[in-house]
Amino acid sequence: MRNSIINRQFRYTYSNAAAVIAVINIVAYGVVTFLFPRFLYIFSLIPSAVLYRHWYWQFFTYMFMHGGLWHLLFNMLALFMFGMPVERKIGTREFVLFYFLVGTLSGIASYIAFYLSGRNVMLLGASGAIYGVMLLFSVFFPSAGVLLFGFIPMRASTLVLLYFCIEFFGSVFASGSIGHSTHLFGLLFAFLYVMIRMRIKPWRAWGL
Repeated sequence: MRNSIINRQFRYTYSNAAAVIAVINIVAYGVVTFLFPRFLYIFSLIPSAVLYRHWYWQFFTYMFMHGGLWHLLFNMLALFMFGMPVERKIGTREFVLFYFLVGTLSGIASYIAFYLSGRNVMLLGASGAIYGVMLLFSVFFPSAGVLLFGFIPMRASTLVLLYFCIEFFGSVFASGSIGHSTHLFGLLFAFLYVMIRMRIKPWRAWGL
């Protein structure tokens, strides 16, 4: 297992991919908002489009679509806050693999959940991947001070555990438009990534 392709480490490089991803998201939002609004339906994740039109690229492209300016700004702020320190820690190649794998798997899992529940929604936003990045940040920097809802100070490890509870209960009981299940999948796939590829037990990093 130690020498398998699953655990093989990349040579460390740092190219600030978090900033590049943020720029791509901002450009995509501008293109959709001001030039081609139809792209929102083509590139967001819509279960019926995947099932009947076979638009499988939506499992990936939904991460670059956002429903409004505040949605975009919140996600990009979180990407800078959590993503840049994580990328410096693990290197750009590992960060890019982590970000897009967690985001894509979160999209696929969300599609399955929506399909099984009979819901046809438009899923969009980078939140699934960013929740995964937030978990990875808490593993490497568990004692870092962060703000819950932007104003309640706490440790990064505590923040992730609280968000897990919020998203779990939200995915079970909430009926609004927030993709609680996608956020939850982002946390879960990040947890598995850390355990399987990085061979780190997150609960030990959190001091549990």
